[in-house]
Amino acid sequence: MLNMLQKYIGRFMTLSPDELAALTKVMEVRSYDKKVRLIEPGQTEDYLHFINKGLLRKFFYKGGQEVITQLAREGELICSSVSFFTTMPSTYVVETIEPSILLSLHKNEMERLYQQYPRMETLGRLLITDLFLQKEYWELDRIRYDTKERFVRFVLENTDLFRRVPQKYLASYLNIKPETFSRLKHYLSKRIAETSAAN
Repeated sequence: MLNMLQKYIGRFMTLSPDELAALTKVMEVRSYDKKVRLIEPGQTEDYLHFINKGLLRKFFYKGGQEVITQLAREGELICSSVSFFTTMPSTYVVETIEPSILLSLHKNEMERLYQQYPRMETLGRLLITDLFLQKEYWELDRIRYDTKERFVRFVLENTDLFRRVPQKYLASYLNIKPETFSRLKHYLSKRIAETSAAN
């Protein structure tokens, strides 16, 4: 279970055995069924979650509509970031899409690690930067590409999510109307069938 976490951290830096042991000691293993909300609007986010198994989404309400801003799978982080880092009430919901197993780090434990191990603070800064960049890329894609381009790019880069995530969630995440999403899905299936027949 910890191998995936160690591999993820290795993208940013290599922890010493003592540092890694201190981190894993305070990580809480938490298991959830699907459609469980880890945080609701108005609550304060206390945990940063690493997904060991499963799939989650983060969204907020705009009027009566859900606007999904993150889909996170195995080997990725998720939390209500603004609430976690500022202690302000969350405007987001974080919810499981599939049964999930998380390695969760409480904010207080993170602060203690920062104090005891200076390199942990460097790791924290690198992780926060990565989360920020992911959000920037998501926002840029929604502005830079038209509807069809966003759909095709997502499918090509995230075939597993395309299979695993309900269509209405994908439509929200990509900022595509459900009926348009259905048409694009049909278009893509037709193109794949034509290509297969030609080969």
